[in-house]
Amino acid sequence: MAKGHRSQIKRERNANADTRPSAKLSFARVSSQKACFVLDAIRGKDVQTALGILAYNPRYASTVIEKLLKSAIANAENNNGMDVNKLYIAECYANNAPTMKRIQPRAQGRAYHILKRMSHITVVLDER
Repeated sequence: MAKGHRSQIKRERNANADTRPSAKLSFARVSSQKACFVLDAIRGKDVQTALGILAYNPRYASTVIEKLLKSAIANAENNNGMDVNKLYIAECYANNAPTMKRIQPRAQGRAYHILKRMSHITVVLDER
């Protein structure tokens, strides 16, 4: 096959696939900026410490990220056969998702725009 053939390109791309356990939440109803405050607190920590931080964090994003982290732990345990005690958070990030645009009527026929932001949150685990 030619070097730039479609099947060869796909084969090379799939060979470099990341095998680390992860979990992704799409269209989370929290802005990526607010989610990043919580993600920065748990990045690089082991799983048990991160769950403790998330349990006592007062922000709304922490409850969403806690469920996502538990899902990633279950994926690591069941799909990859990893030991839960050796897991740590290798990567975690929040990307912008589409924004819902709403209009609030105001005085004298004006309209204020309300932007309800969403995010795609990803948590990637790895073994120490």
